[in-house]
Amino acid sequence: MAKCEVCGKGVTFGIKVSHSHRRSNKAWKPNIRRVRAIVDGTPKKMYVCTRCLRSGKIDRAV
Repeated sequence: MAKCEVCGKGVTFGIKVSHSHRRSNKAWKPNIRRVRAIVDGTPKKMYVCTRCLRSGKIDRAV
């Protein structure tokens, strides 16, 4: 579910390194919001990352 429907940004995996250099697996999730957007002239609920919201890639439905 943690995937933007506009740009396709999803979960990124990597290794978290503590101060003592102990390493553990970590997942970074994008900041996803469920918004009502205008798609093909009709409002539709979709999951969009906040970067796409801020840059104006979608039109919000009021």
